[in-house]
Amino acid sequence: MPLTAATVKDAARDAGFHACGIARAAPIDPGPLDRVLARGYEADMVWLRTQRALRLDPGLLLEGARSVVAVALAYHAGEAPGAPEGAGEIARYARGRDYHAVMKRRLRALAEGIARADPGARTLATSDVAPVMEKVWAERAGIGWIGKNGCLITPRHGSWVVLGTVLVDRDLEPDAPHPDRCGSCEACLPACPTGAIPEPGVVDARRCLSFWTIERRGDVPADVAALVGRRVFGCDDCQLVCPWNDAAHRGSDPELLPRPGREALALDDLLRLSEEEYRARFNGTSLARARYDGLVRNAILVAGASGDARWVEAIRPHLASAHGAIRASAEWALAALERGPPRG
Repeated sequence: MPLTAATVKDAARDAGFHACGIARAAPIDPGPLDRVLARGYEADMVWLRTQRALRLDPGLLLEGARSVVAVALAYHAGEAPGAPEGAGEIARYARGRDYHAVMKRRLRALAEGIARADPGARTLATSDVAPVMEKVWAERAGIGWIGKNGCLITPRHGSWVVLGTVLVDRDLEPDAPHPDRCGSCEACLPACPTGAIPEPGVVDARRCLSFWTIERRGDVPADVAALVGRRVFGCDDCQLVCPWNDAAHRGSDPELLPRPGREALALDDLLRLSEEEYRARFNGTSLARARYDGLVRNAILVAGASGDARWVEAIRPHLASAHGAIRASAEWALAALERGPPRG
């Protein structure tokens, strides 16, 4: 029997996914990506430019690709408490196990389900590690729509989802693309603390705190550092104001649920963190993406932005760090603390 969309969706459900849809593997309109690249909004993420052709044509990743199976895992565990005094905030997606590992295992199970139904089918399963525009495919496959904050929004789980895809060299019945349901709402645009959403659906990574606290390798400019606030890894502000997230169904992959002590990170601990302790605590978590020097750099920036002089003695030793980003952040933070707490 030929492979069917129903069989694939059954396999996705059995693999533990919360949503699954199918799209035809036709090339993607290059316009939106090219506009981002033309404006330099990719910041230091050079792979967006160097892998442009691969991102736009799934046939370059899997020869003979005919369908794209888009899947989502939810990580909404209910209202999360704010970070306590003296701690840095962590983006919700990073509070459980590294979603890359969870998604990889579930995608493997889905691919195995496809292979059992059609042993001759060729597949390529990916999640955030290959040049695949997962949000575009999720929208085309009817899972949700790309909101004005640039996140994929689903009717049931809001934007509290992580995405994956499986390219298949079989024709499968596609789902209808999901319509845009943001309507006239633009709550996310002014909610961004750095103005990183210059227009609906477009994010300027050069201003985005998630980029600076996760992807950035090196120092953080003073004008951005001053706006870090209490964010030690990522930023959820544009999602927290979204009405679809207010009404999101509470549900999460068990492995993505917050682990004890992971809803926030104590600045005292991070400012004393050694590279050995970093590896022991954060390997196998999404927080490892920032690397040792990034996490410590971020903690120093949060301490400096606090205006609280009690952090001075913990920051000062970092002026002699072997990592340039840490030294630069310590210089900025000490100067900021010397100026005193922000006015107004």
